[in-house]
Amino acid sequence: MFSYILYGAAGLGLLISYLKDKKKTKMALMKAWKPFNNLLPDFAGILALVGLALTVISPEIISRIVGAESGFLGMISASLVGAITLIPGFISFPMAYSLLERGAGVMQVSVFVSTLMMVGFVTLPLEKKHFGAKAAYLRNGLSYAFSFVVALIMGVVIR
Repeated sequence: MFSYILYGAAGLGLLISYLKDKKKTKMALMKAWKPFNNLLPDFAGILALVGLALTVISPEIISRIVGAESGFLGMISASLVGAITLIPGFISFPMAYSLLERGAGVMQVSVFVSTLMMVGFVTLPLEKKHFGAKAAYLRNGLSYAFSFVVALIMGVVIR
């Protein structure tokens, strides 16, 4: 329901903008279309891979690897996968929901999403180049540790 409210508000804002200045609104929509069009093939590819993986991997396997009963070892596994994977947030949250539906544990999915969003193993060389090695390692290390804090809090809150 909340999504519909947000879509409605966005549509209303677009309508108001269009009524106020048609030319600027069209220009803004054209500028927004370019990044969306560039992102669409990547999004579709990742979505297809995630869908295929969730189809092939049974809920029992997911539960065994990252289920609630997998405990801290499941959290470590999920955190390592999250830290080395480069997936945008708009894909990771629906994927996390799918994992939860298929038997993954709340803490395991929380640490996965947290490391996915905050730890950048793939982007570490670029980060070191721009911010320096010390800052890059410190940020990634603290983010990795904080991901476990987030997972523990989520485990307590959602239970």
